[in-house]
This record gives sequence, C-alpha cells and structure tokens, in this order.
Amino acid sequence: MFGRWLGSKNATSAAQGNPLAGLTVPRSAGVLSCRVLDPVNEAVQQAEFVVTDSAGRKVVGGETDPFGTVLATVPAGDYRLAVTAEGFTPFHGSVTVSESGHAGLGDVMLQVAAPPQLPDPGEWEIEPNHSQIGFTARHIGLARIHGRFNTFAGAIRIADRMEDSAMHVIIDASSIDTNVQMRDDHLRSSDFLDVGRYPTMEFYSDRFVHRGGSRWGVSGALTLHGVSRTVMLDTQYLGLGNGLEGETRAACRATTELHREDFTLTWQTMLARGIAAVGSSIAIDMDIQIVPKG
Repeated sequence: MFGRWLGSKNATSAAQGNPLAGLTVPRSAGVLSCRVLDPVNEAVQQAEFVVTDSAGRKVVGGETDPFGTVLATVPAGDYRLAVTAEGFTPFHGSVTVSESGHAGLGDVMLQVAAPPQLPDPGEWEIEPNHSQIGFTARHIGLARIHGRFNTFAGAIRIADRMEDSAMHVIIDASSIDTNVQMRDDHLRSSDFLDVGRYPTMEFYSDRFVHRGGSRWGVSGALTLHGVSRTVMLDTQYLGLGNGLEGETRAACRATTELHREDFTLTWQTMLARGIAAVGSSIAIDMDIQIVPKG
C-alpha cells in the first residue's frame, strides 16, 4: 500500500532544497532514506530492507538499488529500519518521519559478518526427520502445484578443504507427494516419472564452490528418468547446532530449477489431447540437516 508515490493532485511537494524535491508525497506522509555501504564505502546492491511501525508491523520493504539507496514513503510516525545483506551483520535503526518531511539516515555502514563455522571433516549423512526436498511446478493454464519427496537418503564427505567435499543423494521417485492421491498415481505412471522403470533419482557432486559469506554453489550430475544432466544447487549454509540429544548437526538451504525437457519428460501427447500438464520449469527447494555418520 505504501511505497513511492510519484504524483497526486492531493499531494504536496517536498521542501525546496531537499534532495528529494522532485518527489511528491501524500500530505500526511513523509519520506525516509539512507544509503547502504560496505566497509570500503562501496554501495551494497540488493540488500533487503524492512520498515516496521511502533507495533512491529511491516509497513514497507524491498531491496536497495544499484547505488545502495533505500527510499520509502510512509505515513508520519515512528519507525524501525532493518537492513540485511549476505555476508554482513544486520543493521537496525530508529527514525521519526514527519508530515511532508524527509528523514534521512545518511550512510548506513554494514560490517562484515564472521562466516559460520563449517562442519568438521569426515563422513556425514542426511538426517531425514529434519530435512525436506520439495518442489513447485505449474499446471499449464492452471495454478501452481506444491509437492515433496518423502523418502530419500544422502551421504556427504566433508574434506579438510571444503571445496574438495562430495555428496551423493538418492531419492525414491515413488515417494512423490502432492496431497492428491489420483495426481500422485499419475505422476508415478509412465506418462511422467515412470517409477516402474526408473525407481530412483540420484544426485552426485564433488564440486563445492564458495561464493562468499555463507553462499555456496554445489555442482553435480542429476540422474532422472534415465537421463543425467549437470545442475547447480544455489546453497546457503546455515551453520552448526545441536539436536535434542546434544548431537552436532549442520544445516543448509538449497534451490535449483529443472527443465523437464532436459530429462525427456515432454508429454506432448497429453497436450495434444487437451490434458493440462506440468509446465516446463520445476523449482526445487531443499532444507537439509546433516549429522555425523554413526
């Protein structure tokens, strides 16, 4: 509801001499702004910001522009501004916005955050009770479908140098679950996954690439429907923790996008018959926890 207001016959222009003089705002509102910089005074692009009111409710949010600028029009009042960016310590500040006023916080300097501690070298395995492999697909002409695979296992060898690590994950294709039995049976059929011929999907990687901060790229071969293709998992490492019984565990989130034609899943005969099929892109979203192999 509240964002940049670029003109209204009921609006009043900012005061002359204000750097935002060309921006018009509602009479009961004002503008808050700042510029987000790193420790060497370079703009931090695509940092996420959220403005909340005195009750903690989100009023507006977004990302910094290519110059690191935060700019938002909000009703007059007291606010909290939170700015977060990958690899930096979050910033939190208070600001009061007056009617037709400009509340400028100036330059906000983000400090580099210490990277999370990596798992110890050795053999680890996926802990399935606290992990999930999900997907989102779109019916052609219809709404999105959300699903998951309920049965999977994986082993991870953490090397002394994290970049030399490797992982192998096996997914039971028949465990696909979209909460609709008839649809799941169809997805398991020869029209789709053909689990009778291809009972598992497998992913193997021995290439871990550090992208800075807690971001990693995990590149490997995915075998699906009898076809192997190289895919890249965009991975955020979340750090180490302890389970209820005190065991050490590590966690990460990973995403990728698959194109079903790459795995010979075309299903053109279904389209010819006018049956709605899954769109060409399928988003994969994983939350994974690993524990030392017992």
